[in-house]
Amino acid sequence: MSKTTITEIIESEIDTVLAEDIDFTGELKFSKSLMIKGKFDGKINADGHLFIGPNAHVKAEIKTGKLTCYGKIDGPVFAKERVELSKEAILNGDVTTPDIIIESGCKFNGRCIMDEKQQHTATSTQQQPNASQSSSTSKK
Repeated sequence: MSKTTITEIIESEIDTVLAEDIDFTGELKFSKSLMIKGKFDGKINADGHLFIGPNAHVKAEIKTGKLTCYGKIDGPVFAKERVELSKEAILNGDVTTPDIIIESGCKFNGRCIMDEKQQHTATSTQQQPNASQSSSTSKK
């Protein structure tokens, strides 16, 4: 049975924490767990578990294994395993993931694509022709 609650933040169990006073711009890559408590602007490309803290603001294209958000995200999210949005979370961007939890009170502005074969490619949803395109190109 699938877990239906948001992962609690236990900072001592997270491998890397970017503190609240950090304002970082660039590209982040990690394989274990990482928590952002401050501001980040750029790209995140990871296989691990990304935590967005309650006071964090992330402006990025996010590709990760799992995302747990208590703060604010502006940008698209691609998660291989799951996306978890707490009641305090704000997400402005599209989400592609095989599993999602959205608590009541969360502000989610975007599309959600439930993709069981989620891969870390931003164009994966654009490369697949839809049924109407496939059938219309084969008719004369």
